[in-house]
Amino acid sequence: MKIKRLISIAAATVLSVTTLAFSASSAFAADEDPVISSFPATVECEDLNLNGDTVWTSVYENQIPGYSGEGFAYLTGNPISFKVDVPEEGMYQMSVRYAQILDQAGRVQTINVNDVSYTTTLPYSTEWKDISLGMFRLKKGINEIKIMPQYGYAEYDTLTIEEAVYPDLTKLDPTPCDKEATPEVKGLMKYLTSVYGKNILSGQQEIYGGGNDGNYELEFDFIHDLSGEYPAIRGFDMMNYNPLYGWDDNTTERIIEWANEKNGIPTVCWHINVPTDFASYELGDAVDWQKCTYTEKSDFDTSKAIVEGTKENGYVMMAIEDLAEQLLRVQEAGVPVIFRPFHEAEGNGGLDGSGAWFWWSKSGAEVYKELWKLLYTTLTEKYGVHNLIWEENLYTWSSESKEWYVGDEYVDIVGYDKYNTEYHRHDGNTTGPNEDAESSIFYTLVDYVNNGKMVSMPENDTIPSLGNLTIEKAYWLYFCPWYGEHILSSNKNNPDTVKELYQSDLVITLDELPENWKTFGGVDPTDPTEPEIIAGDMDGNGIINIYDLILMKRFYLINSKVPTGLRPHARVEDVTGDGEISIEDIVTLAKFLTGQDVALKTYEG
Repeated sequence: MKIKRLISIAAATVLSVTTLAFSASSAFAADEDPVISSFPATVECEDLNLNGDTVWTSVYENQIPGYSGEGFAYLTGNPISFKVDVPEEGMYQMSVRYAQILDQAGRVQTINVNDVSYTTTLPYSTEWKDISLGMFRLKKGINEIKIMPQYGYAEYDTLTIEEAVYPDLTKLDPTPCDKEATPEVKGLMKYLTSVYGKNILSGQQEIYGGGNDGNYELEFDFIHDLSGEYPAIRGFDMMNYNPLYGWDDNTTERIIEWANEKNGIPTVCWHINVPTDFASYELGDAVDWQKCTYTEKSDFDTSKAIVEGTKENGYVMMAIEDLAEQLLRVQEAGVPVIFRPFHEAEGNGGLDGSGAWFWWSKSGAEVYKELWKLLYTTLTEKYGVHNLIWEENLYTWSSESKEWYVGDEYVDIVGYDKYNTEYHRHDGNTTGPNEDAESSIFYTLVDYVNNGKMVSMPENDTIPSLGNLTIEKAYWLYFCPWYGEHILSSNKNNPDTVKELYQSDLVITLDELPENWKTFGGVDPTDPTEPEIIAGDMDGNGIINIYDLILMKRFYLINSKVPTGLRPHARVEDVTGDGEISIEDIVTLAKFLTGQDVALKTYEG
């Protein structure tokens, strides 16, 4: 209901449960917008222009003790407005002391700055709490600011505005979350953290499944023809390696080629499909791709996917096995990957998964986090996949996003997907691509992870402009437009903006990547770190796992050469120690991995 001050002049029965008080000592006239011109400044919200609203001391029968001043503003029908006079264009931080006693799921608030609207969510709280509304770009001179009642129903005690203080982004620890990460991952992490906060890596997603009539280079050639440069990062999708209609579209080969022949950095997402009619699906059955989906429109019960012994869990484990097979091929080739599974988890928001777009998040935040952990531990511990930099991408990054964050021990990068060409504009324009830097979201993410993880823009439609990125100091690790019209259409990206960015000193392109980015900072993948060599430790990481068995099988059964990166010790594949290399070595290693009582030969380094 949007009844507010009218109640104060209504029946006495209403007044009996409503305590209202007008501020008699307000510093400003009721119809005047106060001007804030020195910083930092903290003001009583009842002293701002309430546009005819009253000052509240309680909300109907609900007392909220502990407010400062003579009361507080209750945002229900009219905006709270004020002006800010700044000497130079720049970024300013705004925070409030608030309560929000109506909606336990959180209440969306709208902050309007010079007729441009931003939204944030105030969590439920029956006590006064401090919260940041975000970082905002203010023009030189007078800026008009309003906290709007579009959704409203929150209580505001004080408001603080101050010049933005930027965290130091250049001191991040490059240690990967995977403690057994390959040397190449360690090298790439050192390189990424060395540029983060100073430069932005350019990226572009390739089309999948034979799109563009099989021309996977269309978007990349477009960028090169426009700017003379290629992106440093190329986005891939491993969706077609699946247990349903799975087919090899050579994504794995393109990933290896991009890194090893083009010297580019690969990032991989995973639009893994489930049958739309999962109830009638039998594990192992082939399913036509038209009867599959990665959206939430399936009867697949995600809550069961994390429960061992269920059909849902059986399917997920099959899908992970298919994924692991390809990632191990990439690892074998010495290629590290920025891996972004289960992306855009929140969708339109809601901890219960009600706003989910994809099957992996429709059972809510807690199930989502357990599913992520299942994927992480299965890939690393069961299959020995250690060539991944793990990137979590939740999409909305609202005030409740922390409930979806799986934890520092499972994540290296956090990301935000910018799709707002035609809405949520902050640039003051009404037409054309939205070239916002989204600095407020960027620094909100930095805050969420306590400046302990790099923050990226792994998908976008419109690339932010050089001017916006520079003025707002929005140092996204990288940007990466989606394929097709998202980069090719001038309705999504202004060609002049793209050209200026690619030719700027801020943005790193393919030719500007160091030749040694895999071994950046002195990491040497061929340098043995253990003085003792255990036969069967094919990758030389000091442990024996399923990955070593896979490598050994390929070495023997496919008659391939020893894969790149294996330790150059002549007898490492002689597991039995009989001086011969035979199928018996594979059998013995397999028995060892399944817990049978066999011994492996040890050699001196």
